[in-house]
Amino acid sequence: GDAVVGVTELSDYPEAARAITRVGGGTGLDLEAILALQPDLVVAWQSGNPAGQVERLQSLGMTVFMSEPRQLMDVPDTLLRLGRLAGSEKVAQANADRFIRRYDQLQQRYAQRPVVSVFYQIWEQPLMTLNGEHLFSDVVRLCGGRNVFGDLPALAPQVDIEAVLAVDPEVIVVAADDNDSPLLAAWERWPSLSAVAHGHVYAVARERLVRHSPRILDGAEDLCVILDGARN
Repeated sequence: GDAVVGVTELSDYPEAARAITRVGGGTGLDLEAILALQPDLVVAWQSGNPAGQVERLQSLGMTVFMSEPRQLMDVPDTLLRLGRLAGSEKVAQANADRFIRRYDQLQQRYAQRPVVSVFYQIWEQPLMTLNGEHLFSDVVRLCGGRNVFGDLPALAPQVDIEAVLAVDPEVIVVAADDNDSPLLAAWERWPSLSAVAHGHVYAVARERLVRHSPRILDGAEDLCVILDGARN
Protein backbone atom coordinates (compact mmCIF):
# COMPACT_ATOMS: atom_id res chain seq x y z
CA GLY A 1 0.00 0.00 0.00
CA ASP A 2 0.95 3.64 0.45
CA ALA A 3 3.29 2.69 3.30
CA VAL A 4 5.76 1.08 0.86
CA VAL A 5 8.20 3.79 -0.24
CA GLY A 6 10.94 1.76 -1.96
CA VAL A 7 11.31 -1.57 -3.76
CA THR A 8 13.92 -3.48 -5.77
CA GLU A 9 14.08 -3.71 -9.56
CA LEU A 10 12.15 -6.98 -9.89
CA SER A 11 9.19 -5.82 -7.79
CA ASP A 12 6.31 -6.02 -10.26
CA TYR A 13 3.33 -7.28 -8.25
CA PRO A 14 0.80 -5.91 -7.67
CA GLU A 15 0.85 -3.57 -10.66
CA ALA A 16 1.16 -0.54 -8.37
CA ALA A 17 4.60 -1.80 -7.28
CA ARG A 18 6.02 -0.83 -10.68
CA ALA A 19 5.52 2.86 -9.86
CA ILE A 20 7.39 2.79 -6.53
CA THR A 21 10.93 4.17 -6.24
CA ARG A 22 13.64 1.60 -7.08
CA VAL A 23 16.39 1.22 -4.47
CA GLY A 24 18.52 -1.55 -5.94
CA GLY A 25 18.37 -4.98 -7.49
CA GLY A 26 20.18 -8.27 -7.92
CA THR A 27 23.64 -6.71 -7.88
CA GLY A 28 23.14 -4.68 -4.72
CA LEU A 29 21.20 -2.04 -2.86
CA ASP A 30 21.33 1.72 -3.39
CA LEU A 31 22.07 2.71 0.19
CA GLU A 32 21.88 6.44 -0.51
CA ALA A 33 18.42 6.06 -2.03
CA ILE A 34 17.23 4.00 0.94
CA LEU A 35 18.58 6.53 3.43
CA ALA A 36 16.92 9.38 1.53
CA LEU A 37 13.53 7.69 1.87
CA GLN A 38 13.94 7.44 5.67
CA PRO A 39 11.93 4.21 6.04
CA ASP A 40 10.75 3.03 9.44
CA LEU A 41 11.34 -0.59 8.38
CA VAL A 42 13.59 -2.28 5.82
CA VAL A 43 12.66 -5.80 4.67
CA ALA A 44 15.76 -7.63 3.44
CA TRP A 45 16.19 -10.93 1.61
CA GLN A 46 18.68 -12.95 3.63
CA SER A 47 20.30 -14.95 0.83
CA GLY A 48 19.76 -12.37 -1.91
CA ASN A 49 20.85 -8.99 -0.52
CA PRO A 50 24.56 -8.34 0.14
CA ALA A 51 25.19 -8.98 3.84
CA GLY A 52 27.60 -6.06 4.14
CA GLN A 53 25.02 -3.60 2.85
CA VAL A 54 22.34 -4.94 5.17
CA GLU A 55 24.73 -4.66 8.11
CA ARG A 56 25.49 -1.08 7.06
CA LEU A 57 21.80 -0.19 7.21
CA GLN A 58 21.58 -1.73 10.66
CA SER A 59 24.66 0.18 11.82
CA LEU A 60 22.94 3.40 10.74
CA GLY A 61 20.10 2.65 13.12
CA MET A 62 17.55 1.29 10.66
CA THR A 63 15.17 -1.48 11.69
CA VAL A 64 15.83 -4.41 9.33
CA PHE A 65 13.60 -7.47 9.08
CA MET A 66 15.38 -10.44 7.49
CA SER A 67 13.07 -12.60 5.38
CA GLU A 68 13.93 -16.06 4.04
CA PRO A 69 11.07 -18.60 4.25
CA ARG A 70 12.40 -22.11 3.63
CA GLN A 71 9.12 -23.95 4.28
CA LEU A 72 5.69 -22.99 2.99
CA MET A 73 4.35 -22.59 6.51
CA ASP A 74 7.08 -20.01 7.13
CA VAL A 75 5.15 -17.69 4.79
CA PRO A 76 2.13 -17.06 7.07
CA ASP A 77 4.51 -16.71 10.02
CA THR A 78 6.44 -14.06 8.08
CA LEU A 79 3.19 -12.26 7.27
CA LEU A 80 2.26 -12.13 10.95
CA ARG A 81 5.68 -10.87 12.01
CA LEU A 82 5.63 -8.17 9.34
CA GLY A 83 2.10 -7.25 10.36
CA ARG A 84 3.22 -6.65 13.93
CA LEU A 85 6.16 -4.53 12.78
CA ALA A 86 4.04 -2.52 10.34
CA GLY A 87 1.05 -2.08 12.63
CA SER A 88 -1.26 -3.99 10.29
CA GLU A 89 -1.94 -7.08 12.38
CA LYS A 90 -5.54 -7.57 11.24
CA VAL A 91 -4.64 -7.53 7.55
CA ALA A 92 -1.69 -9.83 8.19
CA GLN A 93 -3.82 -12.28 10.17
CA ALA A 94 -6.47 -12.43 7.44
CA ASN A 95 -3.87 -13.11 4.76
CA ALA A 96 -2.07 -15.68 6.91
CA ASP A 97 -5.34 -17.52 7.59
CA ARG A 98 -6.18 -17.51 3.87
CA PHE A 99 -2.75 -18.94 3.03
CA ILE A 100 -3.09 -21.72 5.61
CA ARG A 101 -6.53 -22.72 4.29
CA ARG A 102 -5.21 -22.96 0.72
CA TYR A 103 -2.15 -24.89 1.89
CA ASP A 104 -4.29 -27.38 3.81
CA GLN A 105 -6.53 -27.93 0.79
CA LEU A 106 -3.57 -28.67 -1.47
CA GLN A 107 -1.97 -30.95 1.10
CA GLN A 108 -5.15 -32.97 1.54
CA ARG A 109 -5.53 -33.31 -2.22
CA TYR A 110 -2.00 -34.21 -3.29
CA ALA A 111 0.40 -35.13 -0.50
CA GLN A 112 -0.47 -38.85 -0.42
CA ARG A 113 -0.31 -39.43 -4.16
CA PRO A 114 2.50 -41.46 -5.77
CA VAL A 115 5.82 -39.63 -5.69
CA VAL A 116 7.00 -38.02 -8.95
CA SER A 117 10.66 -37.06 -9.44
CA VAL A 118 11.16 -33.45 -10.56
CA PHE A 119 14.03 -31.43 -12.03
CA TYR A 120 13.61 -27.66 -11.89
CA GLN A 121 15.68 -25.58 -14.30
CA ILE A 122 16.07 -22.00 -13.13
CA TRP A 123 18.84 -21.10 -15.60
CA GLU A 124 20.13 -22.49 -18.88
CA GLN A 125 23.75 -21.35 -19.21
CA PRO A 126 25.08 -22.53 -16.86
CA LEU A 127 22.42 -25.11 -16.07
CA MET A 128 21.19 -24.37 -12.56
CA THR A 129 18.54 -25.67 -10.18
CA LEU A 130 17.48 -25.33 -6.52
CA ASN A 131 18.28 -27.67 -3.65
CA GLY A 132 16.14 -29.12 -0.88
CA GLU A 133 16.62 -26.11 1.41
CA HIS A 134 14.88 -23.75 -0.99
CA LEU A 135 11.19 -22.97 -0.59
CA PHE A 136 10.59 -24.50 -4.03
CA SER A 137 11.37 -27.97 -2.70
CA ASP A 138 8.61 -27.67 -0.12
CA VAL A 139 6.23 -26.85 -2.98
CA VAL A 140 7.36 -30.06 -4.68
CA ARG A 141 6.77 -32.04 -1.48
CA LEU A 142 3.33 -30.48 -1.05
CA CYS A 143 2.38 -31.79 -4.50
CA GLY A 144 3.70 -35.27 -3.74
CA GLY A 145 6.92 -34.83 -5.69
CA ARG A 146 10.65 -35.17 -5.05
CA ASN A 147 13.36 -32.71 -6.05
CA VAL A 148 16.01 -34.87 -7.75
CA PHE A 149 18.78 -32.49 -6.65
CA GLY A 150 17.42 -31.84 -3.18
CA ASP A 151 20.55 -33.24 -1.50
CA LEU A 152 23.04 -30.84 -3.09
CA PRO A 153 24.64 -28.45 -0.57
CA ALA A 154 24.32 -25.14 -2.44
CA LEU A 155 20.97 -23.34 -2.39
CA ALA A 156 21.11 -22.73 -6.17
CA PRO A 157 23.60 -25.31 -7.47
CA GLN A 158 25.06 -25.58 -10.94
CA VAL A 159 24.61 -29.02 -12.51
CA ASP A 160 25.51 -30.56 -15.86
CA ILE A 161 23.45 -32.51 -18.35
CA GLU A 162 25.20 -35.75 -17.36
CA ALA A 163 23.89 -35.34 -13.82
CA VAL A 164 20.35 -34.79 -15.11
CA LEU A 165 20.63 -37.87 -17.32
CA ALA A 166 21.83 -39.89 -14.33
CA VAL A 167 18.86 -38.99 -12.10
CA ASP A 168 16.40 -39.25 -15.04
CA PRO A 169 13.52 -37.11 -13.70
CA GLU A 170 9.94 -37.97 -14.60
CA VAL A 171 9.09 -34.27 -14.92
CA ILE A 172 11.21 -31.28 -15.95
CA VAL A 173 9.93 -27.84 -14.98
CA VAL A 174 11.57 -24.85 -16.65
CA ALA A 175 11.45 -21.30 -15.32
CA ALA A 176 9.85 -19.78 -18.42
CA ASP A 177 6.72 -17.80 -19.23
CA ASP A 178 5.03 -20.36 -21.48
CA ASN A 179 5.35 -23.81 -23.03
CA ASP A 180 6.42 -22.31 -26.37
CA SER A 181 9.71 -21.14 -24.88
CA PRO A 182 12.82 -22.40 -26.71
CA LEU A 183 14.11 -23.45 -23.29
CA LEU A 184 11.64 -26.34 -23.37
CA ALA A 185 12.44 -27.32 -26.95
CA ALA A 186 16.14 -27.52 -26.01
CA TRP A 187 15.42 -30.64 -23.94
CA GLU A 188 14.41 -32.53 -27.09
CA ARG A 189 18.14 -33.12 -27.65
CA TRP A 190 17.93 -35.69 -24.84
CA PRO A 191 15.12 -38.08 -25.88
CA SER A 192 16.34 -40.80 -23.50
CA LEU A 193 15.17 -38.75 -20.51
CA SER A 194 11.88 -40.06 -19.14
CA ALA A 195 10.43 -36.55 -18.92
CA VAL A 196 11.25 -35.87 -22.57
CA ALA A 197 10.14 -39.27 -23.83
CA HIS A 198 6.71 -38.90 -22.20
CA GLY A 199 6.23 -35.21 -22.98
CA HIS A 200 6.51 -34.06 -19.38
CA VAL A 201 8.59 -30.91 -19.86
CA TYR A 202 6.68 -27.84 -18.71
CA ALA A 203 7.08 -24.12 -18.17
CA VAL A 204 6.04 -22.31 -15.00
CA ALA A 205 6.80 -18.61 -14.67
CA ARG A 206 9.70 -18.06 -12.27
CA GLU A 207 7.82 -15.62 -10.04
CA ARG A 208 5.10 -18.19 -9.34
CA LEU A 209 7.47 -20.76 -7.83
CA VAL A 210 10.36 -18.99 -6.14
CA ARG A 211 9.12 -15.71 -4.68
CA HIS A 212 8.63 -15.88 -0.92
CA SER A 213 5.07 -14.57 -0.85
CA PRO A 214 1.50 -15.90 -0.64
CA ARG A 215 1.47 -16.06 -4.45
CA ILE A 216 3.71 -19.12 -4.28
CA LEU A 217 0.55 -21.19 -3.74
CA ASP A 218 -0.55 -20.12 -7.24
CA GLY A 219 2.62 -21.75 -8.52
CA ALA A 220 2.02 -24.74 -6.24
CA GLU A 221 -1.38 -25.27 -7.85
CA ASP A 222 0.26 -25.17 -11.29
CA LEU A 223 2.90 -27.67 -10.24
CA CYS A 224 0.45 -30.03 -8.55
CA VAL A 225 -1.61 -30.23 -11.75
CA ILE A 226 1.56 -30.90 -13.76
CA LEU A 227 2.66 -33.74 -11.47
CA ASP A 228 -0.82 -35.24 -11.50
CA GLY A 229 -0.70 -35.25 -15.29
CA ALA A 230 2.59 -37.15 -15.16
CA ARG A 231 1.07 -39.72 -12.80
CA ASN A 232 -1.80 -40.31 -15.18
